[in-house]
Amino acid sequence: MSSAIAAPTNQELSDLIDSKFREFREGTIVKGTILEIRPQVVLVDIGYKSEGAIPSNEFEDDEIETGDEIEVLLEKLENDEGMVVLSKEKAAHKQNWEKIVKVYQDGGLVRGKVKSVVKGGLTVNVGVEAFLPGSQVDIIPPKDLNEYVGNIYEFKIVKVNDERKNIVLSRREVIEAERAELRQRFLQTVKVGDKVIGAVKNITDFGAFVDLQGMDGLLHITDMSWGRINHPSEMLHIGQSVEVIILDVDREKERVSLGLKQMSDNPWEDIERKYPIGQRVKGKVTKLLPYGAFVEIERGVEGLVHVSELSWVKRITRPSDVLELGQEIDAVVLGISTEEQKISLGVRQLDTNPWDEIELRYPVGATIKGPVRNLTAYGAFVELEEGIDGMIHVSDMSWTRKINHPSEVLKKGDELEAIVLAIDKANQRVSLGMKQLEDDPWSLIDSRFKVGDLVKGTVAKIASFGAFVSLDGDIDGLIHISQLSEDHVEKVKDVIKVGEEVEARVIKVDKVERRIGLSIKAVNYNEDQLKKESASFESLRPSSEMVGLEQAFNLAAAAAEEWRPGQD
Repeated sequence: MSSAIAAPTNQELSDLIDSKFREFREGTIVKGTILEIRPQVVLVDIGYKSEGAIPSNEFEDDEIETGDEIEVLLEKLENDEGMVVLSKEKAAHKQNWEKIVKVYQDGGLVRGKVKSVVKGGLTVNVGVEAFLPGSQVDIIPPKDLNEYVGNIYEFKIVKVNDERKNIVLSRREVIEAERAELRQRFLQTVKVGDKVIGAVKNITDFGAFVDLQGMDGLLHITDMSWGRINHPSEMLHIGQSVEVIILDVDREKERVSLGLKQMSDNPWEDIERKYPIGQRVKGKVTKLLPYGAFVEIERGVEGLVHVSELSWVKRITRPSDVLELGQEIDAVVLGISTEEQKISLGVRQLDTNPWDEIELRYPVGATIKGPVRNLTAYGAFVELEEGIDGMIHVSDMSWTRKINHPSEVLKKGDELEAIVLAIDKANQRVSLGMKQLEDDPWSLIDSRFKVGDLVKGTVAKIASFGAFVSLDGDIDGLIHISQLSEDHVEKVKDVIKVGEEVEARVIKVDKVERRIGLSIKAVNYNEDQLKKESASFESLRPSSEMVGLEQAFNLAAAAAEEWRPGQD
């Protein structure tokens, strides 16, 4: 007996088709086949009742052909046009996100390409878009983030926000981990005396830090050069490749000390043989300071020319007045201190010292001519030749005039004659005199003025104790206040004025003390009266009321400032 199979009804077919389609769930990743590639979209069949359209720009980095099988994210089974909504990019993002989360949980690294610069850092494609803060780009903060765009690096995932789908990366932690490994390897193998090559990482006032395969070594400024340097930047710059020698290794503290000057022989070891005292050397001016100039005579060896060693006679205030940086000069070695690594040099020693034979050019007693170069409170400086002056003290300007300041008789630029009185070669001094050009009028004073002589003169100066009168021959006499009048005089200026012509009688001549005593009230005295007045005047001694002419006119000269060589 046979039986026939009944055909499915329309309802059964509809239920079968619906059950098949209900296997597709929105938000899941499904496989599909490329049906057609159009300019704007790519049509994909996922086995559903209608095709899906994916924008062509999602395939920009892929080479695709009709019939290729791809994975896509089913966003919506049917849109307003009855088509399935699919996305290749979102499928990849979902897959990559799950991988990223797994790597993050396992503490692994991801590889990605830097896409662009954004505020605060960079965006990186690691399968999904991630953020790389600027502080995590490198160990040394980069100056320009644009130089990283387009490059591929390995990163550590430091933060994942599943809700916001945010990922934060760090390249710095990857580099630091690599450097830590290299550092340990370096510390285990390196030893004192090894020569290594590194890159200058940082420069400070006291030295430079050099990157040695992940290990930072300190190159102290004192180990950079055998010569003198003021700052490490004079020799090094950041990024510079430099070969150095290991001076010390502290494995516990992970510190390494480096040396650069030790790469060459110490030029100071045999310095005294190479540059004996008195030897002439050549060098280049490397630094100018107020007190002298540093001159490099070979690499790592500098000498100092003190400002006082630049010239025998020129008055040089600063070395920069006669020298320039980089100038090549000759000098003579004056002294060496090997321990302090110092060499004293002189430039003036290249020439003969003009003071060595000064007495031959200007013998004592010789008459010289020259311009007044300068005036001081105690005398005048006269130029004998370039750089050599002689000094005329105020006390040597006149036999008779009591000069308080040289400006009373001289001015700067005056041409004058003088006599060489003395030469002090040790202190480089030449003493001159003006008054010595003439005979001392006081040597014959007793033949010109005698007690009792009636003389005329002009009042030159008034003091509290009397008046000084200029007599014939540029000789001064003193009229004591007691000799002005028979009457008592309270103040000298009440009875006599400066410039007034007076007649007086000589009542005292003292050749030793260079004093002539005069009297107005004795003009009409007879011989006996004159003798009495002279005896009375003789009893007066220099005191607060009466001082000798020397003291009265030149008190300042008695305490004159000591003359020193080179003073103006």
